Amino acid sequence: MTQRAPAEEELRKLSMELRYLEQTAEALQHRITMVNTAIADLTYANETLDNMEKEQENAEMLVPIGSSSYVKVKLADANKVIIGLGSGVSIEKALPEAKVVLKERLDELEKTMNVAQQQFSQVAERINTGRSRLESMLANNK
Repeated sequence: MTQRAPAEEELRKLSMELRYLEQTAEALQHRITMVNTAIADLTYANETLDNMEKEQENAEMLVPIGSSSYVKVKLADANKVIIGLGSGVSIEKALPEAKVVLKERLDELEKTMNVAQQQFSQVAERINTGRSRLESMLANNK
C-alpha cells in the first residue's frame, strides 16, 4: 500500500498537469485564430490600398460594408486614407504613409503568430509526452 500511494499521487499530478496543458493549448489555438483573422484583415486592407493607388479621383469603387455586401462610391481623394489607431480613434494619412503603418502592423502580427505557433508546438509536445507517460504508468499499475 505504501508503494501505491506515491504512484497514485504521481498519476494525480500528471493528470492535473495534462489538464492545464490542454487548457493552455486551447487558449493558444484561440489566440492563433484571432491573429490569423487580423492578418487576413490587414492583408486585405493592404491589397485595397495597392489597388486604390492605381485609381484616379472620381473613380467608381466598391467598398465592403460586411456580410459580403458592398456599396458603390466615387473616390474623392486617391491620396488620403483614414486608418484606425485603436480604441475607436482614427487619423487621416497620406496613402504611402498609411501603407507603411499597415505593413508594420502586419509584420508585428506575423511575429506574434510565429511565437504563438512555437508555444503551441511546445505545449502539444509536452501533452503528447505526458499522455505517453500516463498510459505507461496506468499499464504498469494493472
